[in-house]
Amino acid sequence: MSRMIKIRVPATSANLGPGFDCLGLALNIWNGITFEPSEKLTYHVTGEGAEKLNKGTHLPWQAVPGRNLLTKAFTLIHEVCGKDMKGVKIHSQNEIPMSSGLGSSAAAIMAGMFGANEILGNPLKENEILKLATEMEGHPDNVAPALFGGLVVSVMSGDEIITRRYEIPELTIVIVKPNVQLSTRVARAVLPKSVSRTDAVFNIGRTPLVIDALRNGDIELLQKIMEDRIHQPYRLKHITGGMPAYRVAKQFGAAALSGAGPSLIVFVPPENVEKVKKEINKAFNELGIETRSFVTKPSRFGVLRI
Repeated sequence: MSRMIKIRVPATSANLGPGFDCLGLALNIWNGITFEPSEKLTYHVTGEGAEKLNKGTHLPWQAVPGRNLLTKAFTLIHEVCGKDMKGVKIHSQNEIPMSSGLGSSAAAIMAGMFGANEILGNPLKENEILKLATEMEGHPDNVAPALFGGLVVSVMSGDEIITRRYEIPELTIVIVKPNVQLSTRVARAVLPKSVSRTDAVFNIGRTPLVIDALRNGDIELLQKIMEDRIHQPYRLKHITGGMPAYRVAKQFGAAALSGAGPSLIVFVPPENVEKVKKEINKAFNELGIETRSFVTKPSRFGVLRI
């Protein structure tokens, strides 16, 4: 490695209503990461999650192996390619909130893998990186749009990951993140072990319509068919204020949990942005829950070198 490498990787929103574990959308919220030559391997974060992620960074990186997803992914690529790691100073400027349902873990994994692949001269192809990232993340619905950008449908077929990417117009998106904890472990644990045929058909019929509505920017259609019966009803019960805030959001646009939550994502006409933010925040605030709001758009781009 002879000079600095700069990359950026987007936030993602998975599940998207009825598209449980298969639909993911890249968002125009980014983490920027630099890799530059150094005498030793170090990692430092500014922005979102800095306090948590920087614990122990005064030590050489070797003293805390596997401490975070980015450095773990960075290490894995070197191991897969049979290459020794050289001294690298890694700095991440994070804009993606952690534990928010906006793909922060997928972004970290993709940043580490993509950065290592760039440093090594790109020995791995995109689909090879996707497979490794999916193995590390556990499923492809966030890592695929983080890699490819746009709207991505991902399914597992044996050892193969089948994806289709779609361009999305510049829809206006409001995201409201309540200040509550909903770990991935809990979010998975509250799901039923099986669903009824009625609920399965409910989601199956709506998922292709969600894809069509997003591709055509049809907010009116999207608002009608964004419902889900496989994961949202169960998870919203475990998010304080989640259900009333979701009901409010549905009045103004196409609303869903972002990923496993706790954030809500709402596709809205641009003129409704301030009203939507105000009313969703109010629904949480009335129950004593603080919130953060983001206004963004889909991203055509996934991880890229800048």
